[in-house]
Amino acid sequence: MHTHIDENGNIIEHSHGTEKGHYHSPEQKKKLINRMSKAIGHMQKVKKMMEDDTDCADVLIQLTAVEAALHSLGKEIINEHMTHCIVHAIENGDTKSVEEFQKAIKKYL
Repeated sequence: MHTHIDENGNIIEHSHGTEKGHYHSPEQKKKLINRMSKAIGHMQKVKKMMEDDTDCADVLIQLTAVEAALHSLGKEIINEHMTHCIVHAIENGDTKSVEEFQKAIKKYL
């Protein structure tokens, strides 16, 4: 377990390895959830457009918004994990967590 104080004065505890636990600030978690909500909203719009037989070109444009929202969410998750969890894993010599994250990045890309 690794503990530190973030920029807002919150106590952050990280636990890596076999426990798989880690902490994200409430602000960052809310930001990521909001991005996910936007992607879900775009997907619901695409579904509705398909149900309503909307022109395929318009559906494709909306799908582009879905992809952009998911890509943006993925970039934020990568950044958050690298700047907090992976830094602490390296500080603690947790090569397993670093290797697992590298595998996840390869699958994501």
